[in-house]
Amino acid sequence: MTGQTMPRARTAMSPGVRARPRVKWVPGVLGAVAAGLVPWVFVLGRTLPATTEVRHWPAAWIGLDLAVALGCATTARWYHRGDARARLSASAVAALMAMDAWFDVLTARPGTEFSRAVACAVPELALAGVCTWLVLRDTEELP
Repeated sequence: MTGQTMPRARTAMSPGVRARPRVKWVPGVLGAVAAGLVPWVFVLGRTLPATTEVRHWPAAWIGLDLAVALGCATTARWYHRGDARARLSASAVAALMAMDAWFDVLTARPGTEFSRAVACAVPELALAGVCTWLVLRDTEELP
């Protein structure tokens, strides 16, 4: 679809829209994974240490920020071109920004570091919101 405008979002209520046939096993697999993660979360809650030392801490955060930068650049490019794939990259950026804010706040030490993490979480979550809006909005009017 490069160079074309994005199609209207397909919904179950859109008349005349032919969607691809659904793959029957997908809901079962995803439902099983979701159900299996519930007890796993309790196992983690009881077994993970309260603190830990992390190797390559700077590389982990730099890599995350580079992934966000690449995702933003890709989304900007595709959106500018009217490419429907902008929704995919925007979705990834939204997830990364929410995760970034979550880990910033939860790994910060009390006091000034925590206050800074919360202050940084505000624009991170705002970007996640903008990207989510982009994913969900009716994009028929894109350039």
